[in-house]
Amino acid sequence: MAFVCAALLLAFAASAAPARQPNIVLFLVDDMGWMDCGAYGSKYYDTPNMDKLATRGMLFTDCYSANPLCSPTRAAILTGQYPARHGITTASGHQPPQPPGYVFLPDKAPPNRPVITPESKNYLEPSQYTIAEALHDAGYRTAHLGKWHLGLTEPYWPDKQGFDVAFHGKPDPGPPSYFSPYGFRQFQSFKDGPPGEYIMDRLAAEAEQFIEQSQDKPFLLHLWSYGVHGPWGHKEEYTKRYAGRKDPRGKQGNPIMASMLKSVDECLGRIIAKLDALKLTDNTIIIFTSDNGGNVHSNIEGDRRTQKKADDPRLADWRKWAGNQPPTNNDPLRAGKGTLYEGGVRIPLIVVWPGVVKPGARNSTPVCSIDFYPTMLALTGVPKKPEQIVDGKNLLPLLKQTGPLDRPALFNYFPHGNAGKPPGVTVRAGDWKLIRWYETSPLYPDARELYNLRDDLGESKNLAKQMPDKVKELDALIDQFLKDTKALAPKPNPDYQPGAARPTAAAPAATGDALLGWVPKSAKTSAVEGALRVEADGRAPFIATVQLKGLKHEGPVTLQYRLRTAQGGAGKVQWRTAAQEQFPAEGQVVEFNLAGGNAWQEGAIELPVAGQVAHIRFYPPVQRQPVDVDWLRLAPSGKSGAKPLAWDFAGAVK
Repeated sequence: MAFVCAALLLAFAASAAPARQPNIVLFLVDDMGWMDCGAYGSKYYDTPNMDKLATRGMLFTDCYSANPLCSPTRAAILTGQYPARHGITTASGHQPPQPPGYVFLPDKAPPNRPVITPESKNYLEPSQYTIAEALHDAGYRTAHLGKWHLGLTEPYWPDKQGFDVAFHGKPDPGPPSYFSPYGFRQFQSFKDGPPGEYIMDRLAAEAEQFIEQSQDKPFLLHLWSYGVHGPWGHKEEYTKRYAGRKDPRGKQGNPIMASMLKSVDECLGRIIAKLDALKLTDNTIIIFTSDNGGNVHSNIEGDRRTQKKADDPRLADWRKWAGNQPPTNNDPLRAGKGTLYEGGVRIPLIVVWPGVVKPGARNSTPVCSIDFYPTMLALTGVPKKPEQIVDGKNLLPLLKQTGPLDRPALFNYFPHGNAGKPPGVTVRAGDWKLIRWYETSPLYPDARELYNLRDDLGESKNLAKQMPDKVKELDALIDQFLKDTKALAPKPNPDYQPGAARPTAAAPAATGDALLGWVPKSAKTSAVEGALRVEADGRAPFIATVQLKGLKHEGPVTLQYRLRTAQGGAGKVQWRTAAQEQFPAEGQVVEFNLAGGNAWQEGAIELPVAGQVAHIRFYPPVQRQPVDVDWLRLAPSGKSGAKPLAWDFAGAVK
């Protein structure tokens, strides 16, 4: 009898024992657009593992990245906070961290700028209580594998943010190489593999190892893929398969992107297979998503990591396989990565939870990267720390299909830009989306853009002027969002001088602005001997201007220059017309050469513009030595009597 009672007690104890907490795998693809897999409608890309994943779980049709660029979204995933709150608002996680006491919203700006814009933090605050820390403290084993991009120096690395295992390289926008030796200069956890090893295969192997080593306890695995970001490393044997493939939609067709997506898909497939082999599938939640919309503006020529030389092998490789195509096409969404239009912020999201989430389910509720943090807490039963501010919502009611999400609106905040791509903020409330621009220009003439996404997914009909009451209603939501998150919002520049923005031969810009309306990118400028000195401060340095309205001309133009450099080299000029929202993936580039020797050189560069030039990027050969600029002039080609735009830096710098 005693034996029977003991057996009954053991059986009761076993039945009453709590089930083991579920494992979580968050698979984050870099720059994967909303239309970049078969499950979301692509007819060109081959993504069988992503597509199969969608049949096993819930596919969200209206998921948004927290930002149109990667670092802010990555920080939002870890914290559950909007970028407006955590302060990382652009892809600056590879830059040196700002010192304590740094002022992120200055009081002044050059007189050619109508607004003062904030600066993004270059790091995730160590004081943040990340999802990795929350689950680690609850007994989970945690791993971060792949791209980080949330802090350059050791105090901001993933092992300081709650990850037991951190396998990553220097947090650049993309890996130096997709093939071993990878070329990482820091973070020795990412050691080179056998020569020629592909980086996504390596991440898959590291993930398999972590899963095997962690199968005896619940684990959190963040695999943040390097694909499909530049520098466009791809397996040529895969690329060949797509070179002749045609998209029935006539939209996508870049075989390099197709090849890279296939490698990402294979990495996902290996993780799923390992979970199956270890019989962990039924107790593992998989979250599959992207950090921002698909890249529709770059190619190898636009890659900051590539030396701009005509004989660069990667440039020849891109042209061989992709011709003049951008990486992807987000149609029917407008624009792409780096913009606040749907193509820049709408992303794939698939969530699989065997036995809980109905296989093959679809949900059209607007959700966001900020929701992953509270959802993972709910999935695991881990409570939120009282001091941790979380903007996201728990998606469990949607996943279990037990009720709607209690949230009136979603926001996206991108306070960086200029007249060519102005700073802005959006709100999505129901079917309605309002964009508030902080600066207007000929390219963006309306301070408000209002769209009904149910009727106009491509954002082609701005209804703001027709529906002022709706604009007022949504504007109020934006105001409250900025207040709640304590956002550093762009503000009017009290020193703005409209004349400084439009230099002409007859009326040059105010001499208080040494750049005369030009903006340095990956470059630093200074005054040297009465000239403007341009030096490299990153890869692919250039100066750019959109202040070209004074040139009332359509058609070819000529850019004249007076420059000097000690070493010489090849430079180039790139342009965009008023009819183009973005720089084209290829073309509209003219190269020029400078001799060395520090003698002043004058020359002219013919730009075969078709339309009205609206934006110019001037890339002087400054990779090894600085270049001094005495003046630049832009005039209609073949019209000797026409007045040029003239930028006399010698008369402006002090």
